[in-house]
Amino acid sequence: MILHDWGLVEYEAARRQMDEIHEKAVKDGRNHLIFCSHPPVFTVGSNGGEWPVSTVSTDRGGSITCHAPGQLVAYFCFQATQPALFYRRVLRAYEAFFSELLPEVRYDKNRPGFYIQNRKIASLGFRYRRGVSLHGVALNVDVDLEFCNQVAPCGLEGVRVGSLQAEGVDIPIDVLRQRLLHFLRETFGSF
Repeated sequence: MILHDWGLVEYEAARRQMDEIHEKAVKDGRNHLIFCSHPPVFTVGSNGGEWPVSTVSTDRGGSITCHAPGQLVAYFCFQATQPALFYRRVLRAYEAFFSELLPEVRYDKNRPGFYIQNRKIASLGFRYRRGVSLHGVALNVDVDLEFCNQVAPCGLEGVRVGSLQAEGVDIPIDVLRQRLLHFLRETFGSF
């Protein structure tokens, strides 16, 4: 596995860099994991829609997602010749991560994401091209909930954006990144 840690980066710049990493993954046959966060922005995936906030279009699956500082975004440029198997492995790693950290968090396959009741803690959106995945998972650690809740995540009625901090988990994002990396390595092997 090759790990890329970009820190805080504008969404559009990250998208261009992810395309470059994706091309590397296609050529080198390795898995590339990118960690970053973005300044406040709403992105809209392939499900589109009209929204009362300014948005940036992207080619990932899903609908509207809020990105903001305090979010741990993991972009996966992984070998994924079997997308369903790849997706299940991502879910398994995050389920293990949450079971250790906050066992009440559950994955909802009908509204893809991780939730505590009606609060969405993590959003998922992927695309697959040339046998390699793109995009990933946005985990809300300590985001500005007022900003993020201007729009219901994925346009889901009755759903609010939640965060680990709001649920009482007060662990630095760097520590969470290392725990998540541990579970990704356990699930995917040495990559």
